[in-house]
Amino acid sequence: MKNCSLDQWYGTASSFTWHGNQIVYKEQLSDNETLLMIHGFPTASYDWWKIWSPLAERYSLIAPDMIGFGYSDKPKDFPYSIMRQADLILDLLREKGATEFHILAHDYGDTVAQEILARANESQAFTVKTVCLLNGGIFPEAHHPILIQKLLMSPIGFILSRMLNQQKFEKSFSKVFGADTKLDEQELELYWQLVSKADGHRIAHKIIRYMRERVENRERWLSALQNYPNKLGLINGPEDPISGKVMVERFKEVISEENIWLLEGIGHYPQVEAPVGVLEAYFEFINQ
Repeated sequence: MKNCSLDQWYGTASSFTWHGNQIVYKEQLSDNETLLMIHGFPTASYDWWKIWSPLAERYSLIAPDMIGFGYSDKPKDFPYSIMRQADLILDLLREKGATEFHILAHDYGDTVAQEILARANESQAFTVKTVCLLNGGIFPEAHHPILIQKLLMSPIGFILSRMLNQQKFEKSFSKVFGADTKLDEQELELYWQLVSKADGHRIAHKIIRYMRERVENRERWLSALQNYPNKLGLINGPEDPISGKVMVERFKEVISEENIWLLEGIGHYPQVEAPVGVLEAYFEFINQ
């Protein structure tokens, strides 16, 4: 598959002003139903490029770079939280007039999706028609952060953010991919550019507080999944050291044993490592 450069991806992106900040998002609009795509930490909407075109044949797509990520603004004094990211996304959808939509989310985006579901369960203002989650820490008790995440969460996290450089980022980032699906040097360089744009790596210790939020809001976000009335699916790379097999087993225990797809040999980024497998699983999920 031919690589997509950041210039190619963001060259056709749009933006809107949200509380004084510029938020960048990708969209491909049509008369089809809307699919909201929510990226993970520490990356951006670019994660979706390998599956974008096939999905656009079936859906009208919206994929924001959340605040603090990618090409969106990365203010140093913003109160980064899952709640605020959910506010941002719902404001964007309101601006687009999307009151009914599907969700495909990954990692950090899974937690944002859970908050959106919690609000959907409380309100009639919008409808989430289906939800499909990729690898992410949807249950804090089954989440196993890697060392750099633990350090960023610690009291010395702000120091680590200052010390974070390309070499350290690439070494840690590579660990979450499958043994046979790791990024090459060019791809790692590209992701570093994405993360470090506008010194985004310097606020990693602020954004990663979401791991504490997951514990504090566990019951709310677990209930959001358990009480969701429509179709819910999970596509998982089981070689992921953060949220692989253990997360799947927990999903079976507290949510459902149905609508689960395991992509053997794949790690934390299924949509990057195995785009064909993700598309096959997702369309099977939707078509059931």
